[in-house]
Amino acid sequence: MNPEFEKCLKRGKIRVFSRGKALVDKEMRTARSDLEEAQESFRRVKYKWSTVQSYYSMFHSARALVYNKNYRERSHYCLIVALKALYVQTKQLSFSLVEALQKGKTLREQGDYYGDFSKTTAYELLESTEEFLNKASEILKQRT
Repeated sequence: MNPEFEKCLKRGKIRVFSRGKALVDKEMRTARSDLEEAQESFRRVKYKWSTVQSYYSMFHSARALVYNKNYRERSHYCLIVALKALYVQTKQLSFSLVEALQKGKTLREQGDYYGDFSKTTAYELLESTEEFLNKASEILKQRT
């Protein structure tokens, strides 16, 4: 198994979560709602909020994927580690989508300290968010 994933498990930042599969649909509904809100914020020229909402849409899509494997994250970093271990290494999810999630995380964190958000960056993140959500939905349709 991936050493970073093992480290997150050992530190309790990723845990086995038997109720995970039962919460997948709820997480995906939240992801869709956040994407819709991000699109609306973008239309209203609220690029900071669009960026933050885009990140949280990807976060909830990612969480749904991790829940689908009966794990739960306790940190945003370890959520990304889990995605790499559970989906990128198995070639179900492209690394570029995980990079988009990482970029969204960084932009969201910057939103806490800086107010400089561009239309271009918000638009690019919106596109990545929609792609991420669609790919997560596709993967989750294959679940049993």
